Amino acid sequence: MNLVDTFSEFKAGKNIDRPTMVRVLEDVFRTLIKKKYGSDENFDVIVNTQKGDLELWRVREIVPDGEVTDDLRQISISQAKEIEDDYETGEECYQQLFLEDFGRRAIMAARQTLMSRIMELEKDEIYKKYKDRVGEIVLSEVHQILKREFLIVDDATGNELILPRSEAIRGDFFRKGDMVKGIISRVDMKNNNPVVVVSRTDNRFLEKLMEQEVPEIEDGLITIKKIVRLPGERAKVAVESYDDRIDPVGACVGMKGSRIHGIVRELKNENIDIVNWTSNISLLIQRSLTPAKVTSIELNHETKNANVFLKPDQVSLAIGKGGANIKLASQLSEYTIDVYRDTDTFEEMDDVDLEEFSDEIEDWVIVAFKSIGCDTARSVLSLSMEELTRRTDLEEETINNVRKVLASEFEEEAKSE
Repeated sequence: MNLVDTFSEFKAGKNIDRPTMVRVLEDVFRTLIKKKYGSDENFDVIVNTQKGDLELWRVREIVPDGEVTDDLRQISISQAKEIEDDYETGEECYQQLFLEDFGRRAIMAARQTLMSRIMELEKDEIYKKYKDRVGEIVLSEVHQILKREFLIVDDATGNELILPRSEAIRGDFFRKGDMVKGIISRVDMKNNNPVVVVSRTDNRFLEKLMEQEVPEIEDGLITIKKIVRLPGERAKVAVESYDDRIDPVGACVGMKGSRIHGIVRELKNENIDIVNWTSNISLLIQRSLTPAKVTSIELNHETKNANVFLKPDQVSLAIGKGGANIKLASQLSEYTIDVYRDTDTFEEMDDVDLEEFSDEIEDWVIVAFKSIGCDTARSVLSLSMEELTRRTDLEEETINNVRKVLASEFEEEAKSE
């Protein structure tokens, strides 16, 4: 067994710097020497990383015959002359050692240690390298598809990364060999192995995609103030320009949507709203509820609540599919947004507030309806059972009971008339 061959074999293709490799080799061989001689103080280990070989030398002081008091540090003149005739008493004797001198078992153990140390070094190198790259986009090839994750291979380095299904967009469908983009979200150490986790749902992924597509963001002329996402469904990005001549929203969208379309395709048709950032909360809420047109807003800065009034035909736009629009607008503005129908006097007289039914309908059910903009009896009855179930997440039986209670109110009014 040749340790030099082992060293050459493992060094090939490893991203380990030369001084570190030399230190590892010295440690391995000094351990070998300690096991055989008890100490490595009087030994030199010379490593040639370019040729991939090494030399081991034992250094001892030459003393007259019969005066050796320390076998590790001293050698008699007669023994020294057996090594080389020119030695004289008082000089240092250099004796070269060969791997064969240590025995097959010791060499096998050293080879195993060397392999183990090099693999540990490689793991540390991978961990440090990717730890510094957290937040960067990585292009990878799908290598293996597992139940809970995709094993992907970094196209640049060949290292194996992990894309958990929880970090993939709902519309993502990959086959082996497909190329996939994602962001390095974190690097963990599990069982002493570096695990590089890639994400496509991380907000930073959308931020980096926008940096790639919009030169003004990369140049620092436009800043992304905040991103909120429901991955694969909808996203809102608040942007601000430091140059009055640049329209941040227009620059991000591009001519006829040229810049944003590429990002939307990458994110499986995620609907992206670009919002002009402002410190005026009322205006920010109004912009974040796009495409709905707001009539008026009442703010409570202490409780961070916003009551938003819209025309009846704008309420569903403000809430969005599955409540996505209002949820993201609340996250963007950091205010709890409640939407209300801005009805005229005649309709108000003909309608009844849901609070009036608190003796028949539980409070938490009323809150669920109000959260989707249905604060009156007619606003609930105007929506279909399917729509109410989807938006409120209430059970059909609960919704059905509520509708019966509300409908009976108007039936009673009709009879009394």
